[in-house]
Amino acid sequence: MQELLVDFITSLDGYGAAKGWPGWWGLEGPEYLGWLGDQPERNYTILMGGNTYRLMSGLGAGTSEEGDSLDELAQANKVVFSSTLQPPLAWPNTQVISGDAIEAVRQMKQEGNSPMTTLGSLSLCRSLLKAGLVDRFRVVIFPVITGSTGHDRIYDGYPDVALDMVTSRTFDGRIQLVEYVPRVLDGPPGEHSGS
Repeated sequence: MQELLVDFITSLDGYGAAKGWPGWWGLEGPEYLGWLGDQPERNYTILMGGNTYRLMSGLGAGTSEEGDSLDELAQANKVVFSSTLQPPLAWPNTQVISGDAIEAVRQMKQEGNSPMTTLGSLSLCRSLLKAGLVDRFRVVIFPVITGSTGHDRIYDGYPDVALDMVTSRTFDGRIQLVEYVPRVLDGPPGEHSGS
């Protein structure tokens, strides 16, 4: 059975992006960038929705750390779930699946030849978590609150989820990584259903 890792980068208040802020909220440091460069998930298949694909593939590569990350991302194996995108796509190594993402990922977990991770794609990640397909849930939290400019609230629409921590780390004295095994709950702890 192949692993599925949901991976988010977020502000402290749970936003995936904020208007006017640079990538990584301008707070990336050498430890964090070094960790990104050494990722064991480098050989994972990357799962994303059509909107994330359009956004990421439309960004230009460059000489910055973000540009280098985009160059590496372009070379990775990717699966895009979209009913509107049609092959061939601009990025190499990209497969489009227009059918049910839940069933496709379930089959990829059972029959695939590589573990998987997500990129952005909030609704896809939410659906995969609700379906019980997520093995690990990792969040890198940047020390900013973007209450006025934040958009893409990550956890809106999620079920209640218990998170059992498996690791944590601090980068550059300010960026926090937390990694969990998620358990979707039927309701708050202590609530009992039925009569």
